[in-house]
Amino acid sequence: MTSSRRLSDLPVGQCAKIAALDGEPGIIQRLLEMGLTPGTEVSVVRLAPLGDPMEVLVRGYNLSIRKDDARHLVLGP
Repeated sequence: MTSSRRLSDLPVGQCAKIAALDGEPGIIQRLLEMGLTPGTEVSVVRLAPLGDPMEVLVRGYNLSIRKDDARHLVLGP
C-alpha cells in the first residue's frame, strides 16, 4: 500500500473516503476509536502553522490529528 493516497497528503478543502487503515494494531485501534473507520468521509479543514497537526471534519465534528497518525489512513478513489 505504499503508493496509495493518505489522509496526511490531502490538501485543505478536499474530501475523501477512508478505504483502509494500516500500521500497528495499537495505532489502528486508536484511530478507529476516533471514528476514523473505512467508508467514513473526511475533509481537511486546516493545517497548523507549521503543517502539523491537521484539523479534519469527520462525522460532524472537528478532529485534530497528527500527520504521523494520518499517514495510517488510506483513502479511496
